Amino acid sequence: MREIERHARQHMLTVASTASLRVYVSEWENGRRSISSHYAKILRALLGITDDELTSGSQPPAPVTADGYDELIGRIDEARNVSLTLVKTFMEQTELLRTIDRQMGAASLVDQMTSHLTRLEDALTFAVLPDTRRPVALALAGAATLAAWQALDVGAVERAWRHYELGKRAAQEAEEPMYLAHATAEQAYVLCDAGRPETAVQLVREAQRLGGQGMSPRLRAWLYAAEAEICARAGLHDDCRGALELAMRHLPAGEEARDPDMLSIFLNEGHLTRWRGNALALIGDAEAVDSLYDALKATDPTFIRATAGLRCDLAQAHLARGEYDEAQKHLRQARLVASRTGSVRHRRRIEQLTQRL
Repeated sequence: MREIERHARQHMLTVASTASLRVYVSEWENGRRSISSHYAKILRALLGITDDELTSGSQPPAPVTADGYDELIGRIDEARNVSLTLVKTFMEQTELLRTIDRQMGAASLVDQMTSHLTRLEDALTFAVLPDTRRPVALALAGAATLAAWQALDVGAVERAWRHYELGKRAAQEAEEPMYLAHATAEQAYVLCDAGRPETAVQLVREAQRLGGQGMSPRLRAWLYAAEAEICARAGLHDDCRGALELAMRHLPAGEEARDPDMLSIFLNEGHLTRWRGNALALIGDAEAVDSLYDALKATDPTFIRATAGLRCDLAQAHLARGEYDEAQKHLRQARLVASRTGSVRHRRRIEQLTQRL
């Protein structure tokens, strides 16, 4: 039972509770319950036996001089043939999943994202030489970081943490400090949501160090904006304002939001205005409301999840000013949008704000 649970955690699989597993194992052993394909796959991996051996009830035969070298070499050869064109296809799939997430929410994408990550991990696992591994690792870093944010949004916090760790390892393998910095900074939000904002501040600052001097200006501005929000949640008001100033200073001019050097980063003046309003609302600054209404006018309507967050920010800003009717209006809008996307994270925040009315 412990091994089944450990295997499930490592591979992000869903299994029954410990109490139910105890019953399952007993009934499997006594022939009173058939083994489903889900558990058969787990048991085969744990026991090193075939389907026939698993279902026949007989002991597995004595080991013979069998090996998996042919299969292994086949997988290695297959990985060697992963071309830059296929890597580009992987990245396009990540982009498609990002677009669906932005417009419809993450709840409907769990299975697709898991399959996508599995394919990328397999490609990297069996790739041998650096010139093959690095492009695949870069694709995996971007996909794992997106999967982590989606997991955080639907409330699967441990899965989010593990995906961020996978994204960081892949970024290191790819020798891409920008991707490492981005994954590390987003991981700080897991700590924030878990009630450890002080540690999160340290981690987001570590992300800036990891990014080094080679970061694009837009990513640097994004990291400072993230630091500002996390400092606000940690009660570090002066640090929050200082980080916002640095974010504005580094943000490239113009309407373009997407970073050509890192496609997962969207940030222009409109986005930063919203982020500034969010941070100021968290520290109770009166300027927050004006910034947030400016951001609401400029918000891309396809950014559904961002819209829910913005409505929450406005509710928080109005609450800080004692404007309860306005806060309630925005919370109603936020609740409608959050129900469309299935965002557990936003629903949790909406409930916390509702309790203050």
